[in-house]
Amino acid sequence: MAIVVKLDELLHNRRMTLTELAERVDITLTNLSILKTGKARAIRFSTLEALCRTLHCQPGDLLEFDSSVADADNPNQPKENQDE
Repeated sequence: MAIVVKLDELLHNRRMTLTELAERVDITLTNLSILKTGKARAIRFSTLEALCRTLHCQPGDLLEFDSSVADADNPNQPKENQDE
């Protein structure tokens, strides 16, 4: 998936464990782990809001679009030609 979750980086910078974050946000450790490993297919805005509030960050600090991953996920998708 082209959306990269940067939760590890944020937790490390804030010296917080995944378990501590799960307790503060009131989300199961399993669901938070799925999000952290990039296996989540969706995230509720309320969860994103709670994570940002707890980690004192913006959604863009937590999520990032990586076009190289997007290209690898869809090898048959035609490339946009910006020279036209």
